[in-house]
Amino acid sequence: MNFKKIIASSILVAASTGAHAGGHGNCGEVSVGAMGWASGETFAAIMEFVLEQGYGCDVKVVPTDTVPAVTSLAENGQPDIVPEVWVNSAPAYPGLVDKGAVITASDIFADGGEEGWWIPNYLAEKHPELKTLDGILANPELVGGRFHNCPVGWGCRNVNDNLKVVHGLEAKGIEVFDHGSGANLAASIASAYEDKAPWFGYYWGPTAVLGNYPMTKVNIGDIDPAQHAINQVEGQDPSKIGVSGFPAAPVVNAMTAEFAERAPDAAEFVKNFSIPNDVISSFLAWKESNNASADEAAAYVLTTYTDLMMGMVNDEARAKLKALL
Repeated sequence: MNFKKIIASSILVAASTGAHAGGHGNCGEVSVGAMGWASGETFAAIMEFVLEQGYGCDVKVVPTDTVPAVTSLAENGQPDIVPEVWVNSAPAYPGLVDKGAVITASDIFADGGEEGWWIPNYLAEKHPELKTLDGILANPELVGGRFHNCPVGWGCRNVNDNLKVVHGLEAKGIEVFDHGSGANLAASIASAYEDKAPWFGYYWGPTAVLGNYPMTKVNIGDIDPAQHAINQVEGQDPSKIGVSGFPAAPVVNAMTAEFAERAPDAAEFVKNFSIPNDVISSFLAWKESNNASADEAAAYVLTTYTDLMMGMVNDEARAKLKALL
């Protein structure tokens, strides 16, 4: 167990064996949805710790996923808080906001969910001209003459297959290599980094991959949401496809209006809960490298990015949390 995991364990013991700081006050019982992936589980663990130890809430973490969480919000008004709702994947969500039942508290991914075409930082530093697609198309050999594409069945595959036609990748000396799985796509980045070799292709973030292997996003054109929507259609009419970068996907913290009214101090923390994408990629990389639990990853975030996290809470909660951290 490394140093950070020892700290994590110490914090978890303090949280689990001690009484909730300051009693329950007006906060009371709070349910927090934990999305079934690394970042979602870690965010829920951070909220559990901060709400219990800083605000005296009695927190119950509820495992969930995007669609079930939004469905439960609509039908039951629960969970009280749902971190990391990918709005584009939850068509019912905007209606709940419009009805006033649910509040979009904050953008949990400060930069939104990112998609794009990337090159490794070491390549961008050596050849700055490769930061734009025009620069790559003028120098295809500098990226190895290859574009690493998404697997079949992924939404990004449709976009990339249309954009490769728009930009004439193959005609300009760029082979489009279609990966068979996400694991293979990630492995190609790791392999390139090991040898400091050229690499050019699609990826998304924040992810452990971008945390482990710093990448530079290539400018492939201005973002045009309407055009991007057209480009998302598989087998789109070639006369309709066009140039557009990838719009950032809204990824938010949702909470019920009832919770916001019942526990305004705790709700204010949720409104402030927004984390830069590079920090998210970094802690996901740490979690993966250390085979850490969500609770351990939460403790890592709280102890590594203490100033960031303490800036989200009020003075009283900050004093209680700093005594533990």
